[in-house]
Amino acid sequence: MRGTLINCVVTAIAAAALASQVALAGGQMGGMGGQGGMGGQGGMGRPGGGMNTPGDEIPSTPAEPKPDAAAKKAFTAGMKSLNKAKEFELAAANAPNEDKKNAALTKKNDYYGRALDQFTEAVANRGDMYEAWNNVGYIHLRLGAYNEAVDDYNHTLKLKPDLLEAICHRAEANLAVDRLDDTQAAYMDLFNHDRALADELMVAMQAWLVDHRTNANGMRTADIDAFDKWLQEREGIAKQTASAQ
Repeated sequence: MRGTLINCVVTAIAAAALASQVALAGGQMGGMGGQGGMGGQGGMGRPGGGMNTPGDEIPSTPAEPKPDAAAKKAFTAGMKSLNKAKEFELAAANAPNEDKKNAALTKKNDYYGRALDQFTEAVANRGDMYEAWNNVGYIHLRLGAYNEAVDDYNHTLKLKPDLLEAICHRAEANLAVDRLDDTQAAYMDLFNHDRALADELMVAMQAWLVDHRTNANGMRTADIDAFDKWLQEREGIAKQTASAQ
């Protein structure tokens, strides 16, 4: 009887211990489930737990400048540089000695180069900004890049066909590379619409004639003579119509 009682007590103690272990294991499993919430460990599929907090948000990148605003800013800067270049160009023409002339010319070229970059930036942002194209053409003309100037003025006049200033300056660029037919056509257009610009082009054409009488630069004498005759005729007509006004 005593042995049987002891066996019963031992069995009861073992059963209680087993029940305690099962309960403890169940609690640990429940705790693991509580850590993850809606997505295992992190919730919402993000490791670490819980929903995103404001500090976890990806910072937004600064907005790029709008093309119109960037073009306007570059154009304004270009006008300032262009005006400075013209000031130094005038200073070089009126310089009292070679040293001051050369210094002014260096500054002139620096500011023309700066203005060219700025106007180029303007048309890169707004390809239809004819004012910027016009100024790019003018700078190329002043720097002696005549073919580039013609291309720039072609862009300008495609956007603004009635811009007579561009017609005049493109004619000067064409004249510089001996495209006489294009120059003559431009003169006739200007003569009918803006006499002041026509007179400006006439001065340039006469200067071309003087230079080519000294150095033909590959031009045939017959072509130079024909241009000379045409100039004399047009100059006579210009004087007659000016006196009639």
